[in-house]
Amino acid sequence: MKRRAFVTLFVGVAAWPFVARSQSQTNSNQNTDDQVGQVATLQGMATVTRGNAPPSALNVKNAIYKKDVLQTGANASLSVTFDDETTLSLTANARIVVNEFVYEGGAKGNKALFHIARGTVAFVASFVAKTGDMTISTPTANLGIRGTTGVVDVPDSTAAGAGEAKIKLYPDADGRVGQIDLFNRQGGRLGILTQGSSAFVIRPGLGGRVTAVPFQIPPQEAARDRGVVQRLFASHNIGRQMTIQRRQLRGPSRQRPNNLRQPGGPPQQRPGPGLQQKRNPVAPQRGGLREKLRNLNPFAPKNRNEPIR
Repeated sequence: MKRRAFVTLFVGVAAWPFVARSQSQTNSNQNTDDQVGQVATLQGMATVTRGNAPPSALNVKNAIYKKDVLQTGANASLSVTFDDETTLSLTANARIVVNEFVYEGGAKGNKALFHIARGTVAFVASFVAKTGDMTISTPTANLGIRGTTGVVDVPDSTAAGAGEAKIKLYPDADGRVGQIDLFNRQGGRLGILTQGSSAFVIRPGLGGRVTAVPFQIPPQEAARDRGVVQRLFASHNIGRQMTIQRRQLRGPSRQRPNNLRQPGGPPQQRPGPGLQQKRNPVAPQRGGLREKLRNLNPFAPKNRNEPIR
């Protein structure tokens, strides 16, 4: 092999790990520990957009991260279950953004913020909505979710004759009914939904103001919503099992031995067979090799405290 060819081959082989790492970061650009959710079910085509990277196709069990933009194609559906077991189900031509998601079991300060840009999205809220702050935003209103099931219809603002957004509250799988608080974009309260199969339509007014008008769900739309909610519950059961398994797999590796950590200090090591005491590392051990050599040397001092010269 000629020297020039060998150098080229060597440089290429040496650089390959860095190129592969760069490509991997371009495709995912995330660490596994940053994962906040997982694709539970998927029918048809759905994509995720991360940062400035182009959209990439999603598959079942793919990881979902904060700031992800999720979008479904025509005749497609996508369900994502998050770490607190909340599930969002997107129907065809829907688009959402995972703006924020923080969850730690038993901790305070849990929060989630999802933005529905367009389409029909159903949701089953779980622990964040019950113990923290879960918000779903739309282009015209914000929803405070207090542990419940709901369906949100956001029309495509770019389409001709775009309709009005609808917020609908439905019972959970066990029959319980939670609560949805509605606010305008400035934080002013618009209304509260507390009864199953109740709804508001968000109606724009003068000066950019909006109002929440009670809305009687038509029978045909209610039938469609029942199908959407049934598929949501089925996806939620699948996603919940995935979340529990993932939590069990990664949980022990994230836990730190608290009994070995001093407050405000680094973890302490427990003394073991291979861990030497560091009280006096230069002091000879009684009965050791050095002392035996001292006893065999006739010129060695008899005083143990006198050093060997």
